[in-house]
Amino acid sequence: MTTPTRIAVIGCTHAGTAAILNMVKLYPEAEIHVFEKNDNISFLSCGIALHVGGVVKKAEDLFYASPEQLAKLGVMTHMRHEVLNVDTDAKQLDVKNSVTGENFAHSFDKLVVTTGSWPIIPKLDGIGLDNILLCKNYGHAQTIIEKAKEARRIAVIGAGYIGIELVEAFEVLGKEVTLIDNMDRILYKYLDREFTDITERELTDKGVQLALGRTAQSFKGDPSGKVAAVVTNDGEFEADMVVLCIGFRPNTDLLRGQVDMLPNGAIIVDEYMRTSKPDVFAAGDSCAVRYNPTGAHAYIPLATNAVRMGTLVARNLMKPTVQYMGTQGTSGIKIYDYNIASTGLTETAATAAGLNVKQVTLQDHDRLEFMPTYEDVTLKVVYDADTGRILGAQVISKVDLTQSINTLSVCIQNGMTMDGLGFVDFFFQPHYNKPWNLLNQAGLQAV
Repeated sequence: MTTPTRIAVIGCTHAGTAAILNMVKLYPEAEIHVFEKNDNISFLSCGIALHVGGVVKKAEDLFYASPEQLAKLGVMTHMRHEVLNVDTDAKQLDVKNSVTGENFAHSFDKLVVTTGSWPIIPKLDGIGLDNILLCKNYGHAQTIIEKAKEARRIAVIGAGYIGIELVEAFEVLGKEVTLIDNMDRILYKYLDREFTDITERELTDKGVQLALGRTAQSFKGDPSGKVAAVVTNDGEFEADMVVLCIGFRPNTDLLRGQVDMLPNGAIIVDEYMRTSKPDVFAAGDSCAVRYNPTGAHAYIPLATNAVRMGTLVARNLMKPTVQYMGTQGTSGIKIYDYNIASTGLTETAATAAGLNVKQVTLQDHDRLEFMPTYEDVTLKVVYDADTGRILGAQVISKVDLTQSINTLSVCIQNGMTMDGLGFVDFFFQPHYNKPWNLLNQAGLQAV
């Protein structure tokens, strides 16, 4: 196998770090240059709420790699270096050293684009007021921690995973919390109503104010220039701190017009992480991924997708070797005592997409009733009405049954039907489950 002489990597969070660590092993003779505009790499932003709530004491513990580690491996680490322009035909980068102000050109044989995503920032009146914050990187985490110390009323805009986790963390800290979202229920993309009803009750019981079905339109400030209220299309909500958790957009302006993208700017890659330009690869939150329940490309920014894709870039850099298996968008969240996970399509999403689906919803106990304790569990499986192919699933319980969703993710990835699910071999032990596993029961009910 011929080794490329120069590999350039733009961006170094999850996908970039995974690609680099694997390329170092596979191509020890290669000259690898990584360009990162921040002063840190590999920050697990999914842990910010845990840090805010005091579960993780030090934000430094949310890093799993460092520039020094990469440098020891022989990687040319260019921290605080921003790539200003990419010419994929000439195979050249224009780079600015943000510390010295120096600009220089850098040529490459292979380019790996792992530029990630950035929070969506709405263009609203008052958006520039102090104490309106983002939640993405290490700097944001530190700012949120510091500002929250003085804040009394906090508004979180966006009821996805990050927004919900922050709401819980702020409530635990004793803050008055308002959650604002333009959908009529929380976690709309991940869960159907029977699951979000439970989680909404849990939040309101803890004193969280839910302002759902409302769209933020502007922000009001106090005389000192700090935010004082969020103005929506249906009411005004006082807040001396606001965190925007509206969603993310792919950071791909550098390649716009040079490679194929979705309308939102997500780079389209093939099963080997190749873009439409030779020798240009991409991975992580900057990319679209193949969504197995539908077979179409979709934008699903998850750390799990990112590390898999980054690893595949390294494996396929010189020749197509290992194919990407697609994603189900499998994810989980803990809200107070509830353990929740989902994979694939919800019934809501499937219906909105015009798919002909059926569903099975089980409400049972996690183990046999002769045991000293047992917990309620709700499991829902969505499947194709014509073929029986499993398309999605959700689970919620105070006992941790989230690994059942990982199992169903494998089922979706492998095209399993509900008929097959009914008779899969699962173990039984009274400490853990029932003779007919919950997943078996779902399959049998569909039959």
